[in-house]
Amino acid sequence: MQLTGIHHLTAVTADAAYNHHFYTDTLGMRLVKKTVNQDDTSAYHLFYADGEANPGTDLTFFDWPVGREQRGTHSVVRTALRVRAEAALDYWAARLREKGVAAQAIAVRDGRATLDFEDKEGQRLSLVVDGGKGPGVPWAKSPVPAEHQIRGLGPITLSVPDLAPTDAVLTVLMSMKKVRAYDAVDGAEVSVYEMGEGGPAAEVHVRVEPGLAPAGQGAGGVHHVAFRVPTFGEYDAWTELLNKYRVPSSGPVDRFYFRSLYFREPNGILFELATDGPGFASDEPMETLGEKLALPPFLEGQRKEIEAGLKPLVTV
Repeated sequence: MQLTGIHHLTAVTADAAYNHHFYTDTLGMRLVKKTVNQDDTSAYHLFYADGEANPGTDLTFFDWPVGREQRGTHSVVRTALRVRAEAALDYWAARLREKGVAAQAIAVRDGRATLDFEDKEGQRLSLVVDGGKGPGVPWAKSPVPAEHQIRGLGPITLSVPDLAPTDAVLTVLMSMKKVRAYDAVDGAEVSVYEMGEGGPAAEVHVRVEPGLAPAGQGAGGVHHVAFRVPTFGEYDAWTELLNKYRVPSSGPVDRFYFRSLYFREPNGILFELATDGPGFASDEPMETLGEKLALPPFLEGQRKEIEAGLKPLVTV
């Protein structure tokens, strides 16, 4: 029973219109599902991904009217987005500058060329060269040339004050392998954990930062990170395994587009185990994904009320 990589990451925005413009226009990602938070239908849940909405390529956002995140530990602190080659980073450095987005100089981190930047809400992002390893299909309608497009997620970086309990969950419970460690530029020690076939699409990097206060959730922060479970049978087995280890969890949750299982690792970061299927084409044609508000069948009867409570995603 093996997790195969990062499934999706869900962050928080307080400005859905800006968010939609930035991730589809500036970053050239495809909006593959425009839906709502199933636990809070007053809020959008927006999914940006590759051209075919593959698992492992989804960067998603809850739209909540909240203040900015208070940065700290016990949190996801950076989300990397994969590109194919180093030439793409030169393209992106110029594109971000043209779009007025502040970015750091291209640097090497953990042996990979990397470009760090933030959106206007403070969402910490990086572009990382993956050499073509991991899921990612170009989107024909992207404003970004196919060879430079964002291919998907990974690696994801966590911050914890104490590595030992998180290490135990990642290695013993989740069967990841600790494959190496490196020192960040700011002096933090970072441990790298690998799933499946490895590579940036299947890595979690954990920074140890005991001197930081706990993060406070808000816009520009991350809500949770999800990991790929390839089959429904393995999903059921993960549910049994969490019960065996007496790990408090949500229990099975059917999100219609995938099945979910939520729990917090010992340092408080919310993890999700999510199935690869059924996928986002379950209720919309692949060619028109994200063009209309999609609701799972159990919310369809509330469509009129839900639509009345949402603001249009107008171009900004």
